[in-house]
Amino acid sequence: MDGTVRAWIDGWVVSRGASPPLVEPWGYTIDVGTAEQVTRHVLHSVNDDVEERTVRKVADAVTGAGVWLKVFEDPATVGGWLGEGWWVAPDPGWLMSVPLTATEPPAVPDGYRVRVWTRGGVTRVLLAAPDGSWAARGQLAPTGRTAVVDQVATSPAHQRRGLGSFVMRALAREAVAQGAERGVLAGTPDGRALYEALGWRVEAPLTSAKFVGGATGRP
Repeated sequence: MDGTVRAWIDGWVVSRGASPPLVEPWGYTIDVGTAEQVTRHVLHSVNDDVEERTVRKVADAVTGAGVWLKVFEDPATVGGWLGEGWWVAPDPGWLMSVPLTATEPPAVPDGYRVRVWTRGGVTRVLLAAPDGSWAARGQLAPTGRTAVVDQVATSPAHQRRGLGSFVMRALAREAVAQGAERGVLAGTPDGRALYEALGWRVEAPLTSAKFVGGATGRP
């Protein structure tokens, strides 16, 4: 399973322009470089292999605000292991994967304009509404035989029209064209149903926690 985690990390850092991952005994450290997310620590274990003592050790070493912790276990469990100063997203995300195969191009929804482009190793799909406004988007970072889907979103004004499915199918097709055989993503609760309808499988829940205790340490 560490292969799936590493595949997600390798694609995510390309997609977001983050630093190459630093390998740790327990997982990976990634410098993101924004005020909201300075650094993230990602544990490589998933599900029942996640150990409380390891989570506590990594979390207790964090003293700076803006550091995130990603653990592939349910927030209800991980939240009880974290000390003061940690904010835990109440709903789990999901590590998901799917085999990729060649498909026909998806039909562009009536009235919408699609544009696909690649820059810096990242392929983006944009759907614009009839009036030119943003309707849906997503991006893809292929890293060899795997490809990471990232930042898929649909404008609230254009939901329930199949736009998310179009974006996902278009990204999958681009991934295959670039040599990928397997897709990986970290999905939100809202996105899980869409991804599962397209054949994606849940590998593990994902807890996202942020240290907010202050730049000089815990309160």
